[in-house]
Amino acid sequence: MTTKDQLLLYLKENQGNWVSGELISNNLSVSRAAIWKHIRNLKEEGYVIESASKKGYLLSESSDPITADEIRQGLCTKVFGKKNIIFLNETDSTNTRAKELAAQGAPEGTLVIAEKQTEGRGRRGRSWFSPPGGGIYFSLILRPVISPGETPKITLMTAVVLAETLISLMKLKLRIKWPNDILVNGKKLAGILTEISTEMDAVNYIIVGLGLNVNTQFEKFPQDIKGNATSILIENGKQFPRVKLIQHYLKLYEIYYDMFKNNDFEPIMKRWRELADIIGKQIRVDVIGKTHIGKVVDVDNDGVLILKDDQGRLQRIFSGDVTLARQITL
Repeated sequence: MTTKDQLLLYLKENQGNWVSGELISNNLSVSRAAIWKHIRNLKEEGYVIESASKKGYLLSESSDPITADEIRQGLCTKVFGKKNIIFLNETDSTNTRAKELAAQGAPEGTLVIAEKQTEGRGRRGRSWFSPPGGGIYFSLILRPVISPGETPKITLMTAVVLAETLISLMKLKLRIKWPNDILVNGKKLAGILTEISTEMDAVNYIIVGLGLNVNTQFEKFPQDIKGNATSILIENGKQFPRVKLIQHYLKLYEIYYDMFKNNDFEPIMKRWRELADIIGKQIRVDVIGKTHIGKVVDVDNDGVLILKDDQGRLQRIFSGDVTLARQITL
């Protein structure tokens, strides 16, 4: 363990309390000048550390940096994030970076994560608000041996993993909005963007991108999405450590991904249907250039929405924007 790592560990053990430079110097057997240098480096990495004469240093309880080292410490996975974590203070899009790495041969389980995205992307070309310090924005590289037609299952599985992570850690009352959003009290908390590279009838790689509003304050959201977006901070009234959430998510993702690869998808789909709570509901689906209204009969294991219209005809809908009947304004 480096001196900087020892210093960080010491500050974490005393997080929220002042620790004198002299005490740190004696415990770590380094000069106070060296301590100051490492403190400066930690601040540059995003740690919120206060300094005051006659008091020393204090690691703020609001300090919530995301770094590769922070994620690896205590990460209980075999593959995901275990070896390759690429952390970027700022990037245009983690999906874009992950696709570049995947095309160069990056292994399955490679995680690309950013503190800020300047061109964060959602489904159907939409943007994803990605300010620093408030959210989790990352992309995971997968290399399953499957046909391209099975790819939608990955999106369904990802939504279940994220929902289960949030329910487990903070008891949020959420639902999955078909096909790939997480809603709390009708507002969007998270979105999933799955992109694929294929060759003939085989998948080269899949990029699973995730945007999650964690500690974003209400006033920070742009005016045009304030009415439709939310965050864990807004819903729970307090901040949540982002690294802990990432670690829990990756651990659970690996479990579900193994189930998927072992053709044990039915339990995952059953849980998706429970969390989506859309079967039997009257909805409107807006697809580019067309609107469908009807009752949801099912969402099949490929993620296709089965809709029955008012004339009893069944329609298979592969993508679109869903609005529940009680929210429809004609």
